[in-house]
This record gives sequence, structure tokens and C-alpha cells, in this order.
Amino acid sequence: MRARTHSPFSFAGTLALALGLALAAGVGLALLARAALGAGTAAVAAALAVGLPLAVLAARALARPWTRFLGALADGLASLKDGDFSLSLARPRGLPEAESLASAYNGLGERFRAERLSLVERELLLDTVIQATPLALVLTNERGIVVYANLAARRLFAAGRPLEGLDFNALVEAADAPLREAIAGGRDTLFTMRVGEEAEIFHLNLRRFALNARAHHLYLLKQLTRELGAQEVLVWKRVIRVIAHELNNSLAPISSLAHSGRALGATPDPAVLDRVFATIEERAKHLHGFIDGYARFAKLPRPRPAPVDWAPFVAHLGGTIRFRLTGPLPGASGWFDAAQIEQVLINLLKNAHESGSPASEITLAVRELAGGVQFVVADRGQGLAPAVLEQALLPFYSTKPGGTGLGLTLSREIAEAHGGRLELLAREGGGTEVRLSLPGAPG
Repeated sequence: MRARTHSPFSFAGTLALALGLALAAGVGLALLARAALGAGTAAVAAALAVGLPLAVLAARALARPWTRFLGALADGLASLKDGDFSLSLARPRGLPEAESLASAYNGLGERFRAERLSLVERELLLDTVIQATPLALVLTNERGIVVYANLAARRLFAAGRPLEGLDFNALVEAADAPLREAIAGGRDTLFTMRVGEEAEIFHLNLRRFALNARAHHLYLLKQLTRELGAQEVLVWKRVIRVIAHELNNSLAPISSLAHSGRALGATPDPAVLDRVFATIEERAKHLHGFIDGYARFAKLPRPRPAPVDWAPFVAHLGGTIRFRLTGPLPGASGWFDAAQIEQVLINLLKNAHESGSPASEITLAVRELAGGVQFVVADRGQGLAPAVLEQALLPFYSTKPGGTGLGLTLSREIAEAHGGRLELLAREGGGTEVRLSLPGAPG
């Protein structure tokens, strides 16, 4: 660091000049006293009696501007500590060091003011966005007291009144039963609740995090009625297209064959009639299977989980459809509806056989997970394109000629009804892997 040079008018220069003058005055007084009083103690005492008051007066005069400046600086620092950045220091004339210090303090205050203004503007923008969003947002502290709530949350819980400072648990207790049950569940979920005279579908999203080293809870409630309504319309349109396609594919040949059968009635040919009736019977069976698939999907019963022994379950599955078991079976019993999960696995293994995979490459693994179990069905077939993987679990989506798109949809419904999930993944080297994850027994 470069040493600072002191000008003759700096505090150091002024102090040095004052001390020099005081020393010169002391020497002069001592000489005058000696000349007037002679040598001895009387001369020294006279010099001190005159010199000391002059030194004190000079010291006070020199320290007064610095005392005022340091007092103002102390007040300014106290203001900064309290978050008040509006105070500025006057630059004292004749004190170069104090002027530099005042400039540095004022620059710091301007920097703090600019940052606070920017922060306030960002907070105002964020608050405006949050208040305008239809998403109901409630933030509570570790004691369940509402710290922040936007306008949508106020309308939902308190008819527009402010919620800050209120007990959120008390607000929830006064709300409708579906909302109480959803929040009591402690996880993200969908539920339906009446708002006014309309039934609205909500999605509840829960988040827990630390804010200023304290636990906080964030509740987000979004109305999904319109979005789900639009998706429902798309699904119904797809259903109608699939049903119309299947009915046309069966009714058109049946109608044509009925006309041919009527023409053959005059001059019956047993062989031709047999082909006509066989085709009608085949199309009727196809229609019956098609309608039965939709009926099973619509009438899927709730699962009845029970303990399942792995060896008999896998042996029974292997007697129905071919696969190769990889890895050991879990040691603890499973907990699921054996009939429904077997139906899912048969459907997944059937898809694997229809993928073009060698039968020896179609495998089933049963893995223990923390708090549950996972079935993995893998093959080395043609695999699925990324676009197909994204839509494969959508209702009525199928890439098979004449497929209804109900197999994987039904499998996903069964998995989710068990509290689990179904995932489709592309395998490295070709093929598909399907993971069926299920929770374990309660407790």
C-alpha cells in the first residue's frame, strides 16, 4: 500500500504546526520568565501557568471540527444499521481526511439506496404477478401462521379478507371437506370442491423449505377445471373416432355379406353361405371383444391388496405366458391385488412378444425397493420412438393395426389405483423396458 502524503493543511500537518507553535511559545515563555524572574522554579512555573491553558485552548479548537464530524459519522452509521440510507454527511472544509471519509460514506449510502430501490421494484413486480395469478398461494411458518397469501387465496379461504397472521389450520378446518382431506393427506393431489354453485377441480401442491433458518410450508392450489375439461373433450373425441372406426370396419362387411346372403337365398350354395356366416361370426366376435374391453376399463373394480407369496405367483404367471425370470425374488411377501397385477403383467409380456423380440430376450425381474416393489418387463424388440413413448400411456393411443389403446391405459389405471406408477423406457441396444412400481404393505 502506498503511504499517504500529508499536505500542510491536513489534520496531521495542522497538528504538527500547532505543536510546533506551542513548543515555540513554551520556549519563549520560559526565556521571558527567566529574564524577568531569574533562574529557578519560579520561571518554570510561570511558563507552565501560561503555556498549559494556551495548549488546552489550541487542542480544543483543533479537535472541535473533528468532534462534530465524528458525531455526525456515528449518527450516519447508526442509521445504516437501522436500514435508513437517506442520511448524507456534509463535507467539512479544511479537513481533507474528513472530506474523503464523508465522500466514501455518501457513496456507500447511494449504493445502498440504489440496491434497495432495485429490490423494492423487483418485489413490487413479483407481488403484482403473484396477486394477479389465479393460482392460490399461502405461505405459513413453522407454527402454521400465515405469513403471506395472495388475492386468490384470500378469496378461497376468507372471502377476500387478509390472511396474514391467521392460523392456517383454523382456516382449513372451516373449509369444505375435500380441501381439508387434501391438505391433511400431506402430498400433491387432485380433488373436487364446490366454489359457489360450480364444482371445481383443484390441484394441491405442497412444498416445505427453510426461510431464514426457519421451517415454512407453501401451499399452491390451482383450478384445473378448464384444462381437464379440454383434455376430457379430446379424449372423448378420440374415443368416438376409435369406436366409429371399429364399428365401420365390422358393420360394412356385415352389411355387404347380409346383402350377398339374401341373394344366395334363391340359389343356395352351402360353401359360399358357410364363408358368409363365418365372416359375420368373426366380425361379431371382434365387436364383442372390442366392446368388452371398454366395459372392463369402465368397470375396473378397486384393488383389494393382500399378502402375495412370490413363488406361486410367478409360477402361475409363467404357466400363462412365456418369459425368463432374472434375479432373485424378494424375501418379503408382496402386497397387492394378485389378479389385477397378474393381468397387468400378462398384458406387458404380451406386448413384449408382439414387439418382434426373441422369446429368450423377454425377461421379468422383481426388485425390492424402499417401501415397495418393482416389476421390470424387458424385451429386445423394435422399441418405441420417443414420440410414441410420450403418448403410449394416453387413453386409446395405439400403434397396432386394429389396436384399441386400452391395454397400457388399463395397466396404468391398475398401477395408480394401487398407489404405484407405470413407466416406459427405451433400452440401450434396442428394445423396451416397462417398470411397474407398487408400494409395500401399510406400516
